[in-house]
Amino acid sequence: MRALIVIAAVLIAAPGSAQEVDVEAVAKAIRAEALRPNDDPAGRPLPLAGHWNTGHYPRARGMDPAFEIGLIEQGHYVLPSFHHQPYWHRGWAGVGEKYYGAAIRKAAKLRLPLTFLGTQWEHGLTDDKHYFALPADKNPNVITPDGKIVKKVSPFGPVEAWREVGRKWTATPALQKLQEQYTNPPLVIFLSNNEHAKLRWHQAETSKRYLDKYGKGKSDNFKREVCGKGWIERYRALQAGMRDGLTTPAWKKNAIFVGYEAFGPAHFGRWGGWKEYSLIVKGRVTPWPLAWDGGTPSYYVHNWNPSTDYTVWSPHVESNNWPFMLDEAWKLNPKYWWEISVWDGYQPKLANCMRKTYAKRGQKYGPERYRGFVQFGMWLMRPRVVREFRGWTDDVKTMMPYFKEILASVDRVHENRTLREFWRKGKLVPNRAHKHPYQQNIPAEYRDVDRWFLLDTSLTPKRPWTLKTEIPVWAIALVTGEKPNRRWLVYAQSPLRDRRNIDVVVPGYGKIKVDATVRGAFNLLDEAKNVAERVVDSR
Repeated sequence: MRALIVIAAVLIAAPGSAQEVDVEAVAKAIRAEALRPNDDPAGRPLPLAGHWNTGHYPRARGMDPAFEIGLIEQGHYVLPSFHHQPYWHRGWAGVGEKYYGAAIRKAAKLRLPLTFLGTQWEHGLTDDKHYFALPADKNPNVITPDGKIVKKVSPFGPVEAWREVGRKWTATPALQKLQEQYTNPPLVIFLSNNEHAKLRWHQAETSKRYLDKYGKGKSDNFKREVCGKGWIERYRALQAGMRDGLTTPAWKKNAIFVGYEAFGPAHFGRWGGWKEYSLIVKGRVTPWPLAWDGGTPSYYVHNWNPSTDYTVWSPHVESNNWPFMLDEAWKLNPKYWWEISVWDGYQPKLANCMRKTYAKRGQKYGPERYRGFVQFGMWLMRPRVVREFRGWTDDVKTMMPYFKEILASVDRVHENRTLREFWRKGKLVPNRAHKHPYQQNIPAEYRDVDRWFLLDTSLTPKRPWTLKTEIPVWAIALVTGEKPNRRWLVYAQSPLRDRRNIDVVVPGYGKIKVDATVRGAFNLLDEAKNVAERVVDSR
């Protein structure tokens, strides 16, 4: 066990705080990180901040493109997002120029990468009468054994309609106009909320097409396999159609398609029946990296289930399942775009809004606690984008006190050399003294993969845990170098209150004492010097 000898401080300056912002340099950095390959020798791409609210609704000003470009001009590392206008909206004049015009011209001048946020593009196959009224042999929706057409897309239906509707989504006057105004974007991300009703694998025998081809009584693994293959073919056809609808060579070449939750299941192992909500098969935890160019899974505290930011049922614990899934995703698709979506369960008009729930329990919840929560997910997974979700009626006045914590957390990775080094080159440290608390029905091939990275502390509760067990301190570590010259970055966050001099066990080193704050605290541990430095967030 190693003794802690020195505590020092490394201060982090705010972007633009000492001098005027070099906007072109910020834009260049955003562009460089967005284009950096997953396997770049320099290390992992540095993070960018993003948002699900695109501010195109008339009731309140949200994170519209002009606002996000303004954040970049202030020195923040933001991936700007535009509303993806539905294909049945055919116009541009008026609202199109007001919403898109100035922002797309500024983006073009700075050569920024773009994101277009849309609904689930395939919903036109169900909700557009043209497609839903097609005869059974051409209808892309589920056909029951008695011939009824159900409002769910099918992995066994004809593929042609998927490509056709995809093309409609990009062959629009709005996107044609945007391509004229910005002809050479380095990257265009089309992001789907990916929540349209689909035939689930355990419902396969309710599909006439499935029964006609495979009959009854096939195994669960078989059903998951054929459903997964069907979705891969159809979502790739949809995306091919969207690429066909683009008119500018750079847009065609540089477009990628990313889906919300197009990744493995965070609930892996939480209860015995978790596979019912998964397409896992032998040799592959999920097909989605083959069906999409990228994914943005939810790092959410849901207000509709018992999850919190301080108990075992939490995004912190569930996301411990993700590292091995991401490694597998990159093997299936080396260019797979990896980001996370974050949400704290804020829905102010509902009684179960999580901020109200915490208040009823006598807890304080504000931007600092939110920041600590977000940073845990950031540093556990080191995504390309930390994309915040807020409701479509929220405006910037209510969003910014919280989103600015994401901005600050992202900015300082770019601005601080120590954090930048560990983001690029650090290796997440597994805690092999314990297994992940979710251990139900784990396939044999995944029983020995590293799924637990939460470090033991002097406040870690005794096991066994339940889903309701409270976790006072969330701590993880990344390591660089080789023994005896290793360095660790240890992150410790305490959701309910600041805690001082907490023991944290760093695997391969021993105990160190750290502060665990509501906002989250970083400590730099140097093996050769037997020194731990406090990396202080000064903002």
